[in-house]
Amino acid sequence: MNKIRYERRRYTAGPTPIEKLERLSQVLGGPTISIKRDDQLGLTVGGNKTRKLEYLVADALRQGADTLITCGAVQSNHCRLTLAAAVREGLKCQLVLTEPVDGYNPQANGNHLLFHLLGVEKIEVIPAGGDTQPVMEKLAQELADQGRKAYLIPVGGSNEVGSLGYMACAEEIEQQSWESGTVYDYVVTASGSAGTQAGLLAGFLARQSDIKVIGVNVSRDRAAQEAKVLDLFASTAEMIGLRGEIRPESVRCDDRFVGPGYAIPTEEMIEAVKLVAQTEGILLDPVYSGKAMAGLIGMIREGRFANENHVLFLHTGGSPALYTVPQLFIPERS
Repeated sequence: MNKIRYERRRYTAGPTPIEKLERLSQVLGGPTISIKRDDQLGLTVGGNKTRKLEYLVADALRQGADTLITCGAVQSNHCRLTLAAAVREGLKCQLVLTEPVDGYNPQANGNHLLFHLLGVEKIEVIPAGGDTQPVMEKLAQELADQGRKAYLIPVGGSNEVGSLGYMACAEEIEQQSWESGTVYDYVVTASGSAGTQAGLLAGFLARQSDIKVIGVNVSRDRAAQEAKVLDLFASTAEMIGLRGEIRPESVRCDDRFVGPGYAIPTEEMIEAVKLVAQTEGILLDPVYSGKAMAGLIGMIREGRFANENHVLFLHTGGSPALYTVPQLFIPERS
């Protein structure tokens, strides 16, 4: 047995709640919708990366690391939470950020502000589309030359170790389903670096669950995203010795709600963020959960689900990004 599945830090006091979205379900006139509030996970402002970091940071500590190095966009939720985990553990943290298409603003609000408030040790900014891995490796070597030890975490925390966080989440959902007597037919989630969707698939497979997982893409086309999720799903299952058939058809991704590209707003996303805020008082974000909810709304409107289905939407967090795009949500004065 691979014991890595049991080597975990704890950053959240207990299971995140599942709430029925009764008003949203009524407005859409489709299946019953519930929401898994992973925006309420522990560490600064919460979000799905916290689950991955519980395993990644445990691995870093086991290896004797004193510094976490990771990468992402200027408004990366993953970078915010990795830094918060480092603070919690008394470690240092360095970030490699990719410059946005409209240029890097060192005074940017949102997550970028929080990087500085949380005490990031170093930020390295590279051009948009640049390769972050060699830059992270260079930073790690510089630390090694100083007698320090870095632990590199991939974008989104999405490798086999990080995916264990969402294997644990799948087990948590199954337990909550049993306790409430609610049978979930589908889980819908944003799909980007693939660790959340791959972990859920591995977790439901381990539990022999019939819940179907649908990923709503935030960047790639469907074929590329499904291949990425399937590869991580299979390697995660192999790492822990999961015995079960890895069926490619179980990997379902929808690329119709990406719009022009990653982190680029769409009208469907704006509608979804406003609708959930104004029916349920819950904040989504413009990059991940907003587009994932736009996908769920679109699928409901096209009749993808039966009225008797129960759909669980996984809220991956990220609300600080809302404060970087107020122009999308504040009406102009006439």
